[in-house]
Amino acid sequence: MKHTIRKAKEADLDLVYELIKKLLIELGEEASSLSYITKDMISQLMQNNRTTVLLSIDENDNALGFATLTETQAIYAGGNYGVIDEMYVDPEFRSLKVGNALIAAIKEIGKQKDWNRIDVTAPTEKRWERTVKFYEREGFRFTGPKLKFEL
Repeated sequence: MKHTIRKAKEADLDLVYELIKKLLIELGEEASSLSYITKDMISQLMQNNRTTVLLSIDENDNALGFATLTETQAIYAGGNYGVIDEMYVDPEFRSLKVGNALIAAIKEIGKQKDWNRIDVTAPTEKRWERTVKFYEREGFRFTGPKLKFEL
């Protein structure tokens, strides 16, 4: 299947919003986030110069998947580095190299920005084993769980 990866534009806001909703519903535990996620919030995120929203689009302008990549910094990481905050491929298009293409685009951004690393959080529960294996095939290695505190 032919598809391209490109940076999301304001005109893509509805596509990105729908993909984010699908991701959060699939994750389950994050579905409560749907109560406060708005198109305005996503629009502001897309305009943030430290965040990149990538879309996978087919030849008919259907959105197949997306990823958000944020530049952050830490001494232990050697300065600036990237974090994949969200990544989602519609189940209909999984195993068609859409995720691989998104990761390749993310790695290219990291090289252009001269980062030493890119981090991603992947759930450790058995039902997410396929997700972890995908990232490992892409060269990521497991370094431990992430904790959160809700305000």
